[in-house]
Amino acid sequence: MERQSHPDAVRTDAPSPSHLASLIEAALAAHQTGQLDAAEPFYREALALDPSHVDALHYFGVLQHQRGNHEVAARLMNEALKLNRTDAACWSNRGLVAAALGHLDEAMICYDQALQLQPDFADARSNFGVALQAQGSFDEAVEQYRLALASNPGMVDAHLNLGTVLSKLARYDEALACYRDALSLDPESAEAHFNAGNAHNARGDREAAIASFEQALALRPHYAEAHINLGSLIGKLGDYAGAESHYRRAVEFKPNPTNLVCLGGSLGAQGRLDEEEGFYRQALQLAPDHADARQNLAWLLLKRGDYKQGWAEFTQRWRKRDYEAIAIPGVPEWRGEPLEGRRLLIVGEQGFGDHFQFLRFARVLEQLGATVDIRVREPLLPLLERASGVHRAFSGQPEEPYDFWVPMMSVPSCIGMELSAIPAEVPYLFADKAKTKAWRKRVNAGDKSKRKVGLVWAGSSTFGNDRYRSAELADLSALSSLKNVAWHALQKGPAHAQLADAPAAFRAHDFTADLHDFDDTAALIMNLDLVIAVDTAVAHLAAALGKPVWTLLPANSDWRWLEARSDSPWYAGMKLFRQTTLGDWAPVVKQVSEELRAGN
Repeated sequence: MERQSHPDAVRTDAPSPSHLASLIEAALAAHQTGQLDAAEPFYREALALDPSHVDALHYFGVLQHQRGNHEVAARLMNEALKLNRTDAACWSNRGLVAAALGHLDEAMICYDQALQLQPDFADARSNFGVALQAQGSFDEAVEQYRLALASNPGMVDAHLNLGTVLSKLARYDEALACYRDALSLDPESAEAHFNAGNAHNARGDREAAIASFEQALALRPHYAEAHINLGSLIGKLGDYAGAESHYRRAVEFKPNPTNLVCLGGSLGAQGRLDEEEGFYRQALQLAPDHADARQNLAWLLLKRGDYKQGWAEFTQRWRKRDYEAIAIPGVPEWRGEPLEGRRLLIVGEQGFGDHFQFLRFARVLEQLGATVDIRVREPLLPLLERASGVHRAFSGQPEEPYDFWVPMMSVPSCIGMELSAIPAEVPYLFADKAKTKAWRKRVNAGDKSKRKVGLVWAGSSTFGNDRYRSAELADLSALSSLKNVAWHALQKGPAHAQLADAPAAFRAHDFTADLHDFDDTAALIMNLDLVIAVDTAVAHLAAALGKPVWTLLPANSDWRWLEARSDSPWYAGMKLFRQTTLGDWAPVVKQVSEELRAGN
């Protein structure tokens, strides 16, 4: 958080026997001690006696600025500057008013005027840095903050502001040094601890970040932003109940849309769906275009099976920057218009699993008469080029004209899809035949009497609920004792290292070093009898290939798996095995073991 310096301290002129001077002296005395209501009548009476009194115009303008009446403040200070253009403090304060009005260019002109009159004016330097920072000129802002501190090393705001912009430049160690300097000057600065927490978190030191946020809250218990950031941090570590507690405090102090959405999300993560909905709807009453509230409400409705309203809400999920990042300039977004004879570009979004799940709609759109191309990330291209309904798959910018484009996950709303009408015909993805044949020899080299089962126990650690949707391989160790199963590891990424200490049965068939992309994984899967996976892209891939899949779900499972079902309307060949207690995989493993023993 960057902070602007407070308006420059009001000046106290020498006492005067005149009534006007007495009024100004009384106004400034009250103003200096923060008594704005007491100061205002004195300013007004002084200006009634002398409408051109420069100090009365200037500091009454400061008072109006402090009250949020920035237009009034601008008019008063403009009059003061017409009468005296050499007052550096008035120029600096006029810059604060311009910044408050969103006129950053004007603000910088004012600060520059103040600095031309008084080059060592630390407040003006720091505020100039704030304006530069707001425009994204971070290096220039750093220079202004350093000049401010050269003039006034004891300026706490400048240390904080410098730390903030250094954090934006990912120079976290330097930022932390600035916050330490601020705390050496003001040990009670909750904001310095808060900003330090953000810097620690950004550099991956979660323990230090938690300590800093807790210190900020010890100094300022009503610090809503610190409650939110601490809640978010411990929520990512899996402590959703702890996150809820902090979010409730934040909502108590600042019931704004973002805080309400955070609280709702923490309840949803604990499976308390009935409680979470009200917070999203309350957020949308305050801000109808709040993207996160729309998206979270959509996920909740979809999880409940209310596809009609859920998909309608989901179309409004976009943050402006996210939408602009995938939109195709000059091409209208498809919203359900007739497609006969039209060229349509599907634009992939979100994770790999979402791509595999929603690629089914290419065939639907082709059946509606469209020529369907798809733009996706490069690692998916070899596999998706063979997908049903896809004319051409590519990454990068489109080189051909299109009649429409559509975000991949907006298609259900465009076609009015209900839960009962999910196009679930598989396969719609197809492995490379030559690669499949090459894998066949390796997979069949073992005991042919055993059931060949692929296993994935963890997803990407960057996923918000990964702590609970992923398992430790040790959690599944009971499966290794099954005599009728030949396990084939499909696990990629850091979790693969868990195989080193796993039972021999899990390590017997580990070909992951030769799985360079999803195309290789698909070819291997085609030679297996079954895939057992936590909620990852591989589960979607195997199901889209038409292979039997058993998906292991946490108690707070994703929207796409609905509630309480053991089957999926998205994939006819998929069984769902659900936790009943968040984090407890033992009953799930027991159920899977029993079904494998029974040959199901």
